[in-house]
Amino acid sequence: MKKRFRFVRWLSVRLLIISFMLILLTGGFYGIKGYNMYKNAIDEKSLSKRVEEIRDMENFTYYSELPQFYIQAIISVEDRRFKSHKGIDPFAIARAAWRDIKEGAFEEGGSTITQQLAKNMLFTKDKKMERKAAEVFAVSEIESEYTKEEIFELYVNMADFGGGYYGIYQASKGYFGKEPSKLCDHESVLLAGVPNAPSAYSPDKNMKLAAKRAEQVLKSMVKNKVITKKEADEIKNQIQ
Repeated sequence: MKKRFRFVRWLSVRLLIISFMLILLTGGFYGIKGYNMYKNAIDEKSLSKRVEEIRDMENFTYYSELPQFYIQAIISVEDRRFKSHKGIDPFAIARAAWRDIKEGAFEEGGSTITQQLAKNMLFTKDKKMERKAAEVFAVSEIESEYTKEEIFELYVNMADFGGGYYGIYQASKGYFGKEPSKLCDHESVLLAGVPNAPSAYSPDKNMKLAAKRAEQVLKSMVKNKVITKKEADEIKNQIQ
């Protein structure tokens, strides 16, 4: 009996060591590939040059020109610890991983606003594993070179809002016929929900789905104590 117990313990220890080594090797493999992807992107065009080109776009919208309600809506639903983390949010990653385990499917989740900016500015949407590793290197540079306000405005000026609209200015003018600074609360909530899945949540394509997504945004704002449940209900009733 003792021999069997010792054997089981010996085998368990060996399996744990092997598993740990496999994790290290896998992490190292994708880490190297990710760094090479990041380095290639930066060598092709520097981060500062890319930022300069975005800011030179027609109708670039600055942080100060965005309604505070829209800013709060985006942060609540996309990245509630945006102002405090350094570009990577371990809590969000762990939460997304747990959700994937429960649902038995892998979905890319846990990305911060900075990571989404890095993806849109430097990388393509494929090659998930190495690209996620590449994002870590890109995020470190972005967070060290730019303020949170600058990161936020770059993100919303590059985001896909469906309907052929890219950037908050095009989306605001295209969907509501007004500049971003003039957006009312329910319009801000609708636009805050679109970049998560532009083809599905575009108000022009499916207002019913867009409204459901807006409800999720409002719930996140209530949960994060940005607005009250009563205020959320009032805004929800204004969405047609």
